[in-house]
Amino acid sequence: MPWKAVSAMLLRSEFVRLAMIESTNIRSLCRRYEISPKTAYKWLDRYRDGGVDALADRSRRPHHSPAKTDARLEGIVVALRGKHPAWGPRKLHRRLVDQGYTDLPSVSTMSAILHRHGCIDPMESKKHQPYQRFEAPEPNLMWQMDFKGDFPLLQARCYPLTILDDHSRFSLGLVACSQQRREVVQQHLVTTFRRYGLPQRILTDNGGPWGSCGYDAYTELGLWLIRLGIGLSHSRVCHPQTLGKDERFHRTLDEELIARHVFRSFDHCQRLFDHWRSVYNFERPHEALAMDVPASRYRPSPRDYPETLPPITYDHDIVRKVGDHGEISFHGKIFKVGKAFHRYPVALRPTATDGLYDIFFCYERIAQIDMNNHIQST
Repeated sequence: MPWKAVSAMLLRSEFVRLAMIESTNIRSLCRRYEISPKTAYKWLDRYRDGGVDALADRSRRPHHSPAKTDARLEGIVVALRGKHPAWGPRKLHRRLVDQGYTDLPSVSTMSAILHRHGCIDPMESKKHQPYQRFEAPEPNLMWQMDFKGDFPLLQARCYPLTILDDHSRFSLGLVACSQQRREVVQQHLVTTFRRYGLPQRILTDNGGPWGSCGYDAYTELGLWLIRLGIGLSHSRVCHPQTLGKDERFHRTLDEELIARHVFRSFDHCQRLFDHWRSVYNFERPHEALAMDVPASRYRPSPRDYPETLPPITYDHDIVRKVGDHGEISFHGKIFKVGKAFHRYPVALRPTATDGLYDIFFCYERIAQIDMNNHIQST
């Protein structure tokens, strides 16, 4: 499918920045972005010569304007703050450094500049102390995914779907959805997988369409992910901190974009989402990353998305087909494994404890049964 005109510049910019990451497979990335290697190398050459502006279809002015070198630094700071009203002096300072400015004032001086020009509300003194959280050691080992709280459009409500890489905080997906259904999530996940590859595991909240911890916890979406070789994890009930990075991303999205616009339609909302996501990934300094941008720590996954699901096979296992009500029969006893597995084969594997069996769907252990006491656990 060809790139839409409204998002061509964002996609070109994202492509070249990912392509320039060391060890990136250029041809694999080309397939995911649906462009030829010839076109890819053309954009890379233009980007190296002239930056993002050189990626436009017609000639543009240079990425850096020499006339700005002699401009007053206070004017530069205030102008950047006007472009990003939710950024504080530390983010502004780092962004100007990344843009090539030298002899910048200190962060504290920049804060004073913002106060002098009325860019900071005196009442806005709250400081957000970050929690110390687990972080995946490499990109694509863990993605976090959730719906942000809905907000109104002119004649509908929008449910933003967000997908975030745990290690790099790179925003892999930010989609304006009209509903929170499995079909919607799966459709957008396919688009994301085709572009960035498959993660090792995805962490979600509890409830539909994600599934949950405990008995009968799996959903059709979960089974589809397992068949793709993606592990599933769920946050602890009533503990949103488990999805802390995505929750923090939601707050940033609210502060920097949603609270500052009136959205006319889903198309209008998605255009603003696409632009803001590009800024978030490639321009906005991130305090949790020592003021680097998320793209500096992200690279696409080497695991390509398979257009056809692999078959379900088991080697040397006891195999049972799940019945209409999510049950299996084993040695004359009935055990329930979940309605989502209806008509799928599952494997029973004995453990080191006599009479205790693990139940697997593909590679994922979904339950455990005790033949001696007819007890089942998940």
